Amino acid sequence: MRIDLHAHSTASDGTDTPAELVANAAAQGLSALAITDHDTTAGWAEAVAALPPGLRLVRGAELSCVSPDGRGGHCTVHLLAYLFDPEAQAVVAEHSRTRAARRVRLTRIAEKMAADGLPIDAENLLAEVPEDSTAGRPHLAMALMRAGVVSSVDEAFASYLNDRGRYYVPSSRTPVESQIEMINAAGGVTVLAHAFAHRRGPTVTAEVIKELVGIGLAGVEVDHPDHDEAARDELRALAADLDLITTGSSDYHGTNKVIRLGQETTAPDQLDAIAERATGVPVVGSGQ
Repeated sequence: MRIDLHAHSTASDGTDTPAELVANAAAQGLSALAITDHDTTAGWAEAVAALPPGLRLVRGAELSCVSPDGRGGHCTVHLLAYLFDPEAQAVVAEHSRTRAARRVRLTRIAEKMAADGLPIDAENLLAEVPEDSTAGRPHLAMALMRAGVVSSVDEAFASYLNDRGRYYVPSSRTPVESQIEMINAAGGVTVLAHAFAHRRGPTVTAEVIKELVGIGLAGVEVDHPDHDEAARDELRALAADLDLITTGSSDYHGTNKVIRLGQETTAPDQLDAIAERATGVPVVGSGQ
């Protein structure tokens, strides 16, 4: 069985529609897939309706949070939330707030770029992103590609959209502790995504992860394209010590990245552990 528990659709910053995402997962021979768009469940219904025979779907989301980094400061972390109740009042309110904040941030970045003469129009850009979907910097990256300013999303981030550049605008993120408590209350299960992906920027220490487990964190994403072997070994040992669920995932974004669906996978018993703990919504479909 091949299981990929981290993938994005056009409901956030992927290039596959939810229907295309599940079709592509089946074509790649996956047995189970998680749809984890940023701060939204907008793609869930379409993915369920288009679910091919032989594929199980884990409904989830990737939540952007802020966390103590364990070194006296703070850093951004991402939380994979699985099988939570999407109608829980706190979830609906938080996702609505986050999507609105993202649109404001994207507008400010686009306006700064336009002021420098780059061919970016904030109004046109946001018109392409439905209100229930999540706007983000990858949408700006794709606009720069369409305008011929850059040749890839990676180049757009390296040249224009990174956190150290002149167009950076700080984001408004919810404390990771609050997000864990919110998802747990909604019957979901939380896994810390790409926790030691050091090339992405500042990361948390193992001690912070231990503290988050005390709050209710259930697992860590170990096998991820941005984790080197040392990071994987450290996370695997930490998970064994703390009795955590361990996952492996591609973090697929379609043509926005070169990563393939199923490039990293999760062991079947670890998906079973997630499904057994969740009380929000079930896994849907029948696996191979």
